Amino acid sequence: MTGAVGVAALAAPGAALAAYPDKPIRLIVPAAAGGTTDIASRLVGKRMAELLSQPVVVENRAGGAGIIGVQALKQSAPDGYTLMMGNIGPNAINYSLYRQLPYRAEDFAPVSMVVSVPNVLVVNANVPARTVAQLVALAKAQPGKLSFASSGTGQSVHLSGELFRKRTGIDIIHVPYKGAAPAVADLVAGQVTMMVDNLPSSLPHIRSGKLRALAVTSASRVPELPDVPTMKEAGLDDFQVTAWFGLVAPAGTPPAVIDRLQRTVAIILAEPEVKSRLADLGGVPGGDTPTHFGNFIKSERERWARVVKDTGIPLQ
Repeated sequence: MTGAVGVAALAAPGAALAAYPDKPIRLIVPAAAGGTTDIASRLVGKRMAELLSQPVVVENRAGGAGIIGVQALKQSAPDGYTLMMGNIGPNAINYSLYRQLPYRAEDFAPVSMVVSVPNVLVVNANVPARTVAQLVALAKAQPGKLSFASSGTGQSVHLSGELFRKRTGIDIIHVPYKGAAPAVADLVAGQVTMMVDNLPSSLPHIRSGKLRALAVTSASRVPELPDVPTMKEAGLDDFQVTAWFGLVAPAGTPPAVIDRLQRTVAIILAEPEVKSRLADLGGVPGGDTPTHFGNFIKSERERWARVVKDTGIPLQ
């Protein structure tokens, strides 16, 4: 009898994993609807639901520089039924920007990169500047009068704005929002002057003429905006920023579950229609292994710690 019980106990975990998933999966978005984090989550979540034969419920938990969403993930069971679309803000920049965080890097298990995108410096269409040099001259003529929006303190959009301020020596005001969508909406309405936004959330407004793109933060020009120079071409060296978005799970999630999720994401990102959709947004699809993604996140934490120190941003 004892032997039979022992065999059953050993078999049970494997049986449970084999059944995964057998209920809906919650995908936390630590940002407002409409931004790149949300766009990536809904695109991948829809196909995950189809491939895994279970609903994937996207839940926006905006605010607190992504900290609110991260806390929701940390408090969840490590069973593969709660995931988060992590990004450069809460999973890299925050560690050096905040004196105290209610989480550690070790609290999360990387699954896979989903997409990486460049940022783009955009201004309201009514702003007279048509080049980076003209925008800098405009700001220097009106110190403390112009403003830059961000999707929240600590996001790459915020740090890109701070980098722009540092590299050009201008005095501009930071206006943080609870996501890219409300920030872009106010930029289009003329409530703020500029933004160094993730390309996907600003691209439709650039194409419609409501925003004017002055430079991209990638190493080379992007196909979606072939006439827009890179920051280096515009005269600003050491200004290369790539925003990234990828799935993470609570630490302790079974490796077999992480592996199944990663393989599913890799399949999705290799599909022609998904690749085409991401390319239209200026994005490069991911799909890498948990180990590779984890090493990448570590390198990003170290890189942005140097940027935060270099720009002299006050700790939050």
